[in-house]
Amino acid sequence: MNESEISALLRKHQEGTLSPADQDKLDAWYLHKVSNSNLQLNEYELEESYQKLKSKLPLYQEPKVISIWPRVAVAASIVLLLGTGIFYFSKSEKEQNIQVAAKPLEIAPGGNRGILTLSNGKQIILSDLSAKDTIAQEGDQDEVTIKMDAKGVITYVINPNAADSKADDNSFNTLSTPTGGQYNIVLADGTKVYLNAVSSIKYPTQFNGNQRIVELEGEAYFEVAKDKSKPFIVKSDKQSIEVLGTHFNVHAYDNESIVKTTLLEGSVAVSSKNQKTILKPGQQSNVSDNTTKITVKDVDTEAAIAWKNGRFKFDNADLKSVMKQLERWYGIKVEYRGDVSDVRFNGGTFRNKNLSEVLKVLELSNIKFKVEGKTIIVYP
Repeated sequence: MNESEISALLRKHQEGTLSPADQDKLDAWYLHKVSNSNLQLNEYELEESYQKLKSKLPLYQEPKVISIWPRVAVAASIVLLLGTGIFYFSKSEKEQNIQVAAKPLEIAPGGNRGILTLSNGKQIILSDLSAKDTIAQEGDQDEVTIKMDAKGVITYVINPNAADSKADDNSFNTLSTPTGGQYNIVLADGTKVYLNAVSSIKYPTQFNGNQRIVELEGEAYFEVAKDKSKPFIVKSDKQSIEVLGTHFNVHAYDNESIVKTTLLEGSVAVSSKNQKTILKPGQQSNVSDNTTKITVKDVDTEAAIAWKNGRFKFDNADLKSVMKQLERWYGIKVEYRGDVSDVRFNGGTFRNKNLSEVLKVLELSNIKFKVEGKTIIVYP
């Protein structure tokens, strides 16, 4: 179509006399223009642009809004077509470029990223290694060999020829994950540890003595190897957990006021501030600075370990706790505009999705987000 034909169709649109066939022509022309502009529509700015144009141009009727996708499609055609119409009516017959809002850069999810710090202080970036690599050997007589298996899991293998020797009691390694990282490890006793983002676990290369003690900051899921002669103890800032062999999750971030321990299988004893309680499967203990009492409640254990299974799962979760998860996984900063204290979420999505897709799921709970670079602004 030439410019005069497009102008005529736009005029009909303003007058409300545009036929379905003519509307199809306009849509086809618009899609062609947008596809050649190297830019894409921004859904969040589209609605604002639509409202501004609607106030300036007398539209014959407003399309009925049924759901988010029809709304975006209708707004897209009206905003861009009318916006282009302004150019055609006010300018000469010269070709004009359509101004389309640039789509924000997608914020990708995290992945398997970790840093292993050996007892000698050497740091190893695990993403630089492959399953063919032997990471290190610890001890004067190579009591322990550190390897990476085919799935990228760090494994400690005790050398049977050095079984009678004892590693240095001060020989500790630390596995840590950055923002947007998670990593799995199998300790020397066979205990499996799944480490969430922005977390670290300090552990001995061998468990000598009558206890197996590790120190945790952040969040981890444990599948503890059974050994009745050596209790497994997880220490964090506000509490200590003692087990013999069981599956449980510990959520102990230093920027959150509550430490949560969720038991899936077996039994654990949680101790804090001279208090002690025994958890049963399906229960979660909460320890905070605001009280000396350890509180226990029944919870959805799937929600507690959803991160380990590659999901976000929310069980009546408050907005700020949800956004903290997104901050750690996507490396974003969150700002709040207005009161959002009463916003709760149920449901979830997958952690391998781009942030924009996760925000669309959260918007179903009547909350709004605006993306400005790596900052997410939240509106009630």
